[in-house]
Amino acid sequence: MGTPSLIRDRYLFLVVSFIFWFSHFIYIPTLAPYVQSLGGKYTFTGIVLGSYGLMQLLFRLPLGIFSDLTKLRKPFMIFGMVVSACSCFAFAITDSLGWALAARSLAGLAAATWVAFTALYPTYFASHEVHRAMGSISFIVVLAQLLGMSLSGYVVDEWGWHAPFWIGGVIGIAGLALSLLIFEKKEEVTKAPIKLKDLMSVMREPLLLKISFLSILAHSIIFTTMFGFIPAYALSVGLKTSDISMIVFSFMIPHAIATLFMGKVLVPLLGKWRSLEVAFFFTTCFTLITPFVQTKVLLCVIQSFNGFSLGLLFPLFLGMAVESIPLEKRATAIGGYQALYALGIFGGPFFAGILNSMLGIEAGFYFAGALGLLATTLVLIWRKREHTYEVPSLNR
Repeated sequence: MGTPSLIRDRYLFLVVSFIFWFSHFIYIPTLAPYVQSLGGKYTFTGIVLGSYGLMQLLFRLPLGIFSDLTKLRKPFMIFGMVVSACSCFAFAITDSLGWALAARSLAGLAAATWVAFTALYPTYFASHEVHRAMGSISFIVVLAQLLGMSLSGYVVDEWGWHAPFWIGGVIGIAGLALSLLIFEKKEEVTKAPIKLKDLMSVMREPLLLKISFLSILAHSIIFTTMFGFIPAYALSVGLKTSDISMIVFSFMIPHAIATLFMGKVLVPLLGKWRSLEVAFFFTTCFTLITPFVQTKVLLCVIQSFNGFSLGLLFPLFLGMAVESIPLEKRATAIGGYQALYALGIFGGPFFAGILNSMLGIEAGFYFAGALGLLATTLVLIWRKREHTYEVPSLNR
């Protein structure tokens, strides 16, 4: 049990984190349809969606290294809140394809600062509680995604395409004000300054590289499907904009539950690598089934199972990526991990958009399913080699 001030710091941090991601995701379900309403084809829609990941790919690792070198996290968080709000307002006050691409790119730059968030929050916990911290912050991220995405369709129906952007911008300003109150303990210099070459050596950690590659595949899948073309697919089979909220609920509620279920039930029962194997296998199956679904009820059912399967993956990835990394190098490790999985955020919707333009919107789901099959195969192979990671539980 922490002191009252420590508990306050934790809750304030989680509130700011919630606002940060809420402002990002309140417009996600309607973004692809919105770009198409401006005249964007599937390929350009994929470029807009992918620009979010491209900016993270370019900036996450440099931000992580700079954060470690300066031993500062809070200034990067404040910068992220500013850029996030600016991104929403850029969407809100413009109405062109070029500005849509620019605004989404700004959102990607803001998301790149998440490396500082995930490096600071574990400092509020004892070293052996790192998975607890990552589980909590993963749950908050998913909760923000759930509430933001669930409101999106309703807000557009009531007030038009630009309304989610205005809401995201205003809430982002509130988050910026709260981020100024976040506590960051000044790190005491008890050893020689960290050298850049020492930080870069973190990126050669075999486990970090394996987890990062699997995360690339998982992020490709989710940003191609629910965070990408699922809303557009739903509209293409005759559903209404208001139906998108129900589909989002069906995906995100099990997705949120899974972030808690993973650490408390599945990993102690199966181990980390086998848990990854099971989650990827079911994600592959439900993704490949999606283009055969033509009704709202069945689409909701399939997305609920897919949401749960994908929700099992991300908190485990985050914990495994940093658990063996020294604290002073953790932002670099997280930055490298997040920069690498940004390849999936960019590449998934980008290539899916091209395939959709050539072969129809169903092609993107087959592409995502193939990535899931590759991930399942790799986990099966690596599980046999990394059996030493099977035993430890997330709840120590």
